Amino acid sequence: MTITNPPTADHVHGDGAATHHLLDSPVPRLSVSDLVPDGYKALLGVETYARRNVERSLYELIKLRASYVNGCAYCIDMHTRDALEQGESERRLFGVAAWHESPFFTRRERAAFALTDAVTRLDHGGVPDDVWDAVRSEFTDQEIANLLIAIGMINLWNRIAVPSHTLPADV
Repeated sequence: MTITNPPTADHVHGDGAATHHLLDSPVPRLSVSDLVPDGYKALLGVETYARRNVERSLYELIKLRASYVNGCAYCIDMHTRDALEQGESERRLFGVAAWHESPFFTRRERAAFALTDAVTRLDHGGVPDDVWDAVRSEFTDQEIANLLIAIGMINLWNRIAVPSHTLPADV
């Protein structure tokens, strides 16, 4: 039996396009902030608003949760490090991935996670009534509006970082 090496990032298709092997680390494709700085600054303006209007620990937790759902390594790294710097426990951060079964979160945080999951996945029919009712029992309408902006922004950041292969800082 002959074992061959799988194709690498250097493997080239007939059309001349290089492929990226599943086991190779991603290579950055482009920098949105460098290519369209005005658009990037506009996004930062909304991000700044969200950061100022959602309680800081909850803000990092929902950012982390959406980034797990979307598979965004850059944002998972950023929001984990930011939360640790603010004193969040490693145990709670590890629990975000399985918040349904984790005993480390308050009812308010659990409601925010449920909303984050529903908005991030946005299945047909949108946010289920039971999720909305749970959120309404824990947050004011203004707080919900600010949560929706924060959740929307992390989903936008994820949808920029994942396809452009934005790498975590210090890599």
